[in-house]
Amino acid sequence: MTGASLLSWGILTILLVLSYLPGGALGDTYGLTDSISGSSFLSTFSHEAIPDPTHGRVKYVDQATAQRLNLTYASGKHFIIRADHTTVLDPNGAGRDSVRLQSLTQYNTHVAVFNINHMPQGCGTWPAVWEVGANWPNGGEIDILEGVNDVSPNQVTLHTAAGCSVPAQRFMTGTSTGTDCNVATTGNAGCGVKVNDNRSYGSAFNSNGGGWYAIEKTDDFVKIWFWPRNGGGVPGEVSSGSDSIDTTNWGTPSAYFPNAQCNVASHFSPQNIIINLTFCGDWAGSAYSGSGCPGSCVDYVNNNPSAFKNAYFDFAWLKIYQ
Repeated sequence: MTGASLLSWGILTILLVLSYLPGGALGDTYGLTDSISGSSFLSTFSHEAIPDPTHGRVKYVDQATAQRLNLTYASGKHFIIRADHTTVLDPNGAGRDSVRLQSLTQYNTHVAVFNINHMPQGCGTWPAVWEVGANWPNGGEIDILEGVNDVSPNQVTLHTAAGCSVPAQRFMTGTSTGTDCNVATTGNAGCGVKVNDNRSYGSAFNSNGGGWYAIEKTDDFVKIWFWPRNGGGVPGEVSSGSDSIDTTNWGTPSAYFPNAQCNVASHFSPQNIIINLTFCGDWAGSAYSGSGCPGSCVDYVNNNPSAFKNAYFDFAWLKIYQ
């Protein structure tokens, strides 16, 4: 190989290595554009009273109904969304009343930091914090916090149209569960990453006082971080909700999806943030019997309202940086 060829090969190698790095050249600085807490969630998100796309045993209610039933409320710096936990359901009637929120604003390149005190737990539950573009799956979906039946840890997942995959080995602390993000070829499983911390989801998350989730989405990559409450290592600008942040200081992310085998810009349009709680359905229902839960999922959700007393989100705040 000639000297020129060796030089070209060396440059190519460096560029490939940089494309996999989670920090350094791939980080950036951002300024605060949206600070959401307490009752401001009600003016920055809409309640989506729609049929559940995941076929859950749920009835999503509008804002007036959610507030009347105390399923959505603000108390100081706490914002709560929860499901009904007092009603035995008619097996031939509607599902359990719950809430699905969608941000009024769409975000392209951005960082979102979620300071969460508590998340829904229990058999039959399927809570999620995620982002989605228009014309699913063409606009992409990014699941930041998601799981079922109180089984830890959290799973981060991308769902896309054809032509998007990620390397099996990349710089992150989580464990890859799949590399093909195309919903059509994976039965909607997408390309997932399990967070390497049992405190990242469900009752373990709650027992530890919650924590922080953050997403950084650019045209070059998607990164997700998780920091447990009182766990150490959380950047001060994250825990304090600083007016400006520098993601190069955040360390290795829990999940990292580079554009080495996926054109992020073409697979992910501007994203709405979604926060929702459903029951059973396509994932929680199919995984129910293997999760150590009693009986059948639908029967359990219908007949055990008190089991969902702890099926609620408590958000301290959400900060958006651009």
